[in-house]
Amino acid sequence: MIGYLAGKIKSKETDSLIVKVGGVGYQIFTPLFTWQNCQINDEKEFFVYTHVRENEISLFGFLSLADKQLFIDLISVSGVGPRIAMNIISYSRGSSGIIRAIQEADVEFFTSIKGLGKKSSQRIIVDLKSKLGGLKELVFEADQDQDLLAALKGLGFSREEIKKAVKGIKKDLPLEKKIRLALKN
Repeated sequence: MIGYLAGKIKSKETDSLIVKVGGVGYQIFTPLFTWQNCQINDEKEFFVYTHVRENEISLFGFLSLADKQLFIDLISVSGVGPRIAMNIISYSRGSSGIIRAIQEADVEFFTSIKGLGKKSSQRIIVDLKSKLGGLKELVFEADQDQDLLAALKGLGFSREEIKKAVKGIKKDLPLEKKIRLALKN
């Protein structure tokens, strides 16, 4: 499984990027806002989800761990495939809007996304509310804070431990320093 790629953007296709890594070009499907911010010859790093089906292998790339984790949570919902999950993340321009919509049971947020009806939207909210519901106090405005949350969650910390650990950490610090401070707390 490919979990991370860093390389140079060689071309932009309709809904994906070709990223050259060590002489090999990988096609990575990205959220629309990521695609728009990438230019040819930019050096970028992507957290990658490798989706394997019977007749294809697809790579879905995200600039933050929080977006990748939310993508994985979304595709765990029955009836939500990678393309619809990518549409949801593209529509909300990241994970914080989706988390907020799930916590507030905002069905209209999801039904306004192409490919989602009312029943699918309700299923997303019901299935993910238990996973994300306790994060309401932790929904940060900046993507860096989402990265901090995802990093600490990935290290195995509980929601309560994360809540205590991030208290008082300045939002304008680099991610690595925020992680170190959180681990000290």
